[in-house]
Amino acid sequence: MDTQQFWKLIEEARSQVPVPDNGEAVAHQAAVLLALRPVPEIVTAQQVLWGLMADSYRAPLWGAAYVINGGCSDDGFDYFRGWLITQGRVTFERAIADPDALAELPAVRAFAGDGIDIECEEALSIAWDAHRTATGEDLPSDAFSIRYPDLDPDWSFDFDDGDELSRRLPRLSALYSE
Repeated sequence: MDTQQFWKLIEEARSQVPVPDNGEAVAHQAAVLLALRPVPEIVTAQQVLWGLMADSYRAPLWGAAYVINGGCSDDGFDYFRGWLITQGRVTFERAIADPDALAELPAVRAFAGDGIDIECEEALSIAWDAHRTATGEDLPSDAFSIRYPDLDPDWSFDFDDGDELSRRLPRLSALYSE
C-alpha cells in the first residue's frame, strides 16, 4: 500500500460513515476496509500512516492544535493529527500548508461552538486493528519506523503566549475566543 492508496482507503471509509467529521467512525471503518486487503498491504499501511504523522509534525500545526484544544501535549498532538488524517487528503494537506485555514472548516467551527476537543487516537491504530481482525495477531513490531523532523525554530515560543498565537493564527484565535 502506498500513500495514494491509503488516502483512497480513508475517502472510502469517509463515504461509508454517517458523519465523516467523526474521526473515530472513519478510523473504525478504515480498519474494517483495510482488514479485507492482503496482509502485506495491511502491514505497509502502518508505515504510510506514520509517514503522514511525520509529514504533519510541524510547529505551526501544533500551535493550531493548541488553540483548538485549549492546550496540546505530545500525545494530544498525535491524536489531533490522527483526526486530521481521517478528514482526508485535501484537508490534511491544506492544514499543513496553512494551519490557520482550519478555522474555515465547518467541522472545526461546529466543534468550537460546542467546546469539543478535536482528536482521534483511534486513527493511529487503523493498521493495527485491521491486522488483528485479519490475522488474530498483533501487527509485527517492525512494521514501521518514524523519524520526526526538527520543529521550526521560528515557532519556538511558549504556546501559552496568547498574543503571539493570535498574531500567527488570527482566524483560529478569533474563532476560539468567541
